[in-house]
Amino acid sequence: MSPMPYYVSPEQLMKDRADYARKGIARGKSILAIECAAGIIFVAENPSSTLHKVSELYDRVAFCAVGKYNEFENLRIAGVRLADMRGYVYGREDVTAKAIANAYAQALGTIFTQEMKPYEVELLVANLGEDHSTDELYHVLYDGSVSDEQGFVAMGGQAEALANTLAQQYEATMNFDDALKAGAQALAAADPSRPLGTQNLEVAVLDRARPRRAFRRLDDADVARVLGG
Repeated sequence: MSPMPYYVSPEQLMKDRADYARKGIARGKSILAIECAAGIIFVAENPSSTLHKVSELYDRVAFCAVGKYNEFENLRIAGVRLADMRGYVYGREDVTAKAIANAYAQALGTIFTQEMKPYEVELLVANLGEDHSTDELYHVLYDGSVSDEQGFVAMGGQAEALANTLAQQYEATMNFDDALKAGAQALAAADPSRPLGTQNLEVAVLDRARPRRAFRRLDDADVARVLGG
C-alpha cells in the first residue's frame, strides 16, 4: 500500500514561503530612497563597486533592491526590456514607474504562489516628477504586494529602525547633500558596531536638474566630500 501523501495547508504553505523570503531579505544590506527638493536620492550599504543595487531603468525611472542579487538582477533586466519596448512602441512619456511596478508585482505574485521557492527580494521603482509633489515611489515585496510610498522608503532587515531614525531628520525641502548625510547617519546608527565608510556606500540620484536622463551615480570622492571624509 502506498503511503498517504504529506499534506500542508495552504495557509501554512504561504506562511512558510513568506518566512523564507523575509529571512533571505534580512540577510541583505539595507537601502534608503529619499525624496527631496532636488530629486530622489538612493543610499545603499554596498561594499561592491560593480554589483549595483541601484540602477537606471529609463529616462526618469530608477530601480533599487535588496535580497538575493541574481534574482533582483533578473528583475532589473526584465524592467529595462519592458521600458525600452514600451518607449519604442508607444512613446518615451508612456514609460512609467507605475506600469513597471505593476509588472514586477504580477511576476513576484505568480512566483510566490506557484513556484516551490519564492524570490528573496524586495524592490522599489521610483519615478522623478516635475516637482516634489509628483515624485512616485512604488515599493514591491516578495509576494507581489505593492504600495505607493511618500517621502522615503527603507528596505532590508533593519528597515523599521532605519525608517524611525530617518523620520526624525527628514524634510521634503532637503537638498541632495542633506539627504545623503541623513541617509548615511541612519545606516550607521542601525549597526553602531560596524563603521560605515564611503567605500561601503552606493549612492545614486534622479536629478531634477537634468533634462532627460535624470539618473547619475555619485563616486566615492563625491560621497566623501559631502560626508566629510
